[in-house]
Amino acid sequence: MKNIIKMSFRNLLRSGRRTVLTASLITIGVMFVLVYSALSGSFKEYMVGQVTDSMLGHIQIHKKGYVASVDNLPLDKNLNEKQVGIITNLLDKNKFVESYTFRLKLGTMFSNYVASTGIRLNGIDPDNEAKTLPLFSSRLNGIDTTSLKEGYILVPELIAKGMNVKKDDTVVLVATNQKGSVNGMNFKVAGMIEPISGPGGRDGYIHIKDVKKLLRLSEVEVSEVVIRLKDASNLENAMKLLKPLTEFKNQKGKPVFEVHSWKKLSPFYNIVKMLDIMDMSIKIILISIVLISILNVMVMSVYERIKEIGTIAAMGTTPSTITKLFLTEGLMLGIFGAIVGSFLSFIIVFIINAVGVTFSFGRQDGLTLNPTLSLNEVLVVGVIVILISLIASISPARKAAKLNPVDALRQN
Repeated sequence: MKNIIKMSFRNLLRSGRRTVLTASLITIGVMFVLVYSALSGSFKEYMVGQVTDSMLGHIQIHKKGYVASVDNLPLDKNLNEKQVGIITNLLDKNKFVESYTFRLKLGTMFSNYVASTGIRLNGIDPDNEAKTLPLFSSRLNGIDTTSLKEGYILVPELIAKGMNVKKDDTVVLVATNQKGSVNGMNFKVAGMIEPISGPGGRDGYIHIKDVKKLLRLSEVEVSEVVIRLKDASNLENAMKLLKPLTEFKNQKGKPVFEVHSWKKLSPFYNIVKMLDIMDMSIKIILISIVLISILNVMVMSVYERIKEIGTIAAMGTTPSTITKLFLTEGLMLGIFGAIVGSFLSFIIVFIINAVGVTFSFGRQDGLTLNPTLSLNEVLVVGVIVILISLIASISPARKAAKLNPVDALRQN
């Protein structure tokens, strides 16, 4: 085997120009895939963080059927005190959960005494909301979450502009509770809240105690439980530990709770899947580049070395040894391209982080990508390249092994 490696190496050096060109194509392919994966991974991580850390959390728990009718903000699908207790006990035992918060949501009429419009209200506990959603305060234009005291409201920016509402103005909220009773309360504007990205959004925030007053609730009610994990990568494990909730039945034998990860609740997950498909497509392109490059260089090598193959065959070299010789050449090209491409990728990613790549998303400017290359990603791409290099060498190697020594020696 040692002699086969030496002979393969010498053959590659002898066809230096073609070898360099082929190895360069493989190197560029590996480099392109790894750098793209690092950049797209950084973008996905940023956007997932925006979605989970400023609005949705990693996991949400609702009463069965709430999510399907969430556009109507149904008050008859709120969790009662007993159900909240069951959830709390389970979350306190879940080793993956860092924090959680309760929300009470409803639809109301918003009035500035001149005009009225509909608004989606989220009743929250500001302290727990800040712990569970660390980026929530970034949507408040410098206002601290502690500003949301009882009697205050965070108005969505879209409505504030349309209704010409400013900070410290007094507004009226009118709501109808589940029994049909109408109630109105005055609130002072604590500030404006921005949507996650781009214009749009009609979600306002008030203290959860104010929602209870507005709806005249005598008992504890919660629309949703928002959960933050210690490590987002443990999402599936945390969901498994919450599975008992989905199996909990009422007296009629029907499910009481539903548990959803942010992937089920956010449309952005479709973008994540699209980026994953693009990653796969680029890897397929890489495979094609490697396959064509190796196949071309091996086929040309066979045709150029017909007499040489005939000579070594006539000297008693077995077809299996000839096959190994060409397979080793293809394998060496793949290994060289994978190693050099990976090394250059780390350098490029380091340069990108040093220089800083900024981009805009919606109305958010100056966002910086922080790409990183994981060892697993490098190993996966490297193994793919090496395997494809080996596979691409099989056909030319078999062709060389099947050459008749007499016919090969007659070639001009």
